[in-house]
Amino acid sequence: MGYKIVVDSCCELPQELRKDERFEIVPLTLIVGSQYEKEDDEDFDQREFLDAVAACQECPRSACPSPERYQEAYRTTAERVYVVTLSSKLSGSHNSAVLGKNLYHEQYGEKDICVIDSKSASCGETQIVYRIMELEEQGLSFEEVTEQIEQFVREMNTYFVLENLDTLRKNGRLSGVKALVASTLNIKPVMRDDDGSIVQLGQGVGMKKALARMADTAIEEAVDSENRRLMITHCNNLRSAECVRRHIEEKLHFKETLILDTAGVSSMYANEGGVIVTI
Repeated sequence: MGYKIVVDSCCELPQELRKDERFEIVPLTLIVGSQYEKEDDEDFDQREFLDAVAACQECPRSACPSPERYQEAYRTTAERVYVVTLSSKLSGSHNSAVLGKNLYHEQYGEKDICVIDSKSASCGETQIVYRIMELEEQGLSFEEVTEQIEQFVREMNTYFVLENLDTLRKNGRLSGVKALVASTLNIKPVMRDDDGSIVQLGQGVGMKKALARMADTAIEEAVDSENRRLMITHCNNLRSAECVRRHIEEKLHFKETLILDTAGVSSMYANEGGVIVTI
């Protein structure tokens, strides 16, 4: 096996990739009060988790994988290992992956392992996975793939609108967003990534207008869309995801479009109804 891709469980992978032996998902742990603590793995039940969050006054949180867990994922016959984590500014997962790489080298010797800070989350990680696959299939060297992925991360844009910002706010992830705006007059902030952090780029009165504003911004900022993918992730809100897709595809053409439902960590931060877009 030439290469392996390791992702943390904030990455939404289609079922066909989850079954592919070249992929491994390293799970974070989801914690809701004292009643719910489970690994974000293939047994994750989104409805059960969202109900637990709704029933608990405490803010849900996650615990990142240990460096040893990542180290174990790197033990493979694959010659090249690519590791994609959610933004280092949002979680300790990236740091654990780097420490796991160091542990591997100390114990087993040299191997080509590239740990990639997505500076995003959710389908932002998925975008990077698909790009790695493309570059590997083109026969590029490990160094060439690594260099091009670094450029891809810099060029990728992530946008999102959430029905409920409580989890992000309580976990200190909204330093660039005015907290008051989110809780008054049904105003929904439209947000984006900024080098791995979350900043506000606009707002809309109600979810429908905020989603339209997000889609318009994505259209305005898109470059070379014919050679890129549109990826949309939603937390139990397929209807809104489809509306956003139609809005964007009225103006732009992509080589592929994917709509995915959130896994555990993304469900925790997106909360029910949230929609995330990456190009």
